Amino acid sequence: MMPFPANINVKSPISPPMAAKFLAIASGKGGVGKTWLAITLAHAMAKLGARPLLFDGDLGLANVDIQLGLMPKRDLAAVFDGNLALASAKLHFPAGGFDIIAGRSGTGALSILAPQRIADLRSDLAELADDYDRIILDLGAGIDRTVRQLASLAGTALVVTSEEPTALTDAYALIKVLRGADPTADIRVVVNMAQSLREGRKTYLTLAKACESFLRFRPTLAGIVRADRHVRETIRAQTSLLSRSPSSDAARDVEKIAAALLVEPHEP
Repeated sequence: MMPFPANINVKSPISPPMAAKFLAIASGKGGVGKTWLAITLAHAMAKLGARPLLFDGDLGLANVDIQLGLMPKRDLAAVFDGNLALASAKLHFPAGGFDIIAGRSGTGALSILAPQRIADLRSDLAELADDYDRIILDLGAGIDRTVRQLASLAGTALVVTSEEPTALTDAYALIKVLRGADPTADIRVVVNMAQSLREGRKTYLTLAKACESFLRFRPTLAGIVRADRHVRETIRAQTSLLSRSPSSDAARDVEKIAAALLVEPHEP
């Protein structure tokens, strides 16, 4: 693993109670529904009365706006160009009742930002925390420096995986890296696209056993989201599952995860 530059602090620049507002959504590989989960969690939290901000931290391959059919006039590219403050890049998504800071898909330069620019971004995000109950960080897939630095903001990291062997292997690698950066990190697992709740738990136990054997650490199971045809239909329609199919299995599963996350106190 590439070490952090000596002059960049990888620890959160905010207090533990404030860090508890930050929720990182991460995955070892793409294709496991990470961004969809981040969107649906934000919507579910808003429905429960919370005020969430969804930050598209998949720098360079951002697609929150695409999944929701949005065409934002302000995004992270303008922030990094120096033309816009981060707070001014927010846009409200009325159908979901939450705010979004969009990235810009295909802007590869954002994925290789200098360490100091990422550190500045972390500080700017910390300043926004007072205005929200939760800030959901939709991080890029993988274990690169940007993912690690943004994840260090969060009091809790949800590692999203599926039952595929490659997804489990990459989820384990991500957990190993996050634990290496912070042995006290609160890392939880979401099994997405599970064929059933029982199969989802089997998938989680496979990952948990590997973590226990090699890392001496057992991540918590945050929840299981069942495979649901309504999810694909929702993504194709570029809307939120909780707007289009609020009674679907996947919708209920995500709402359960959101409720559990919100009832926890803002303390480590």
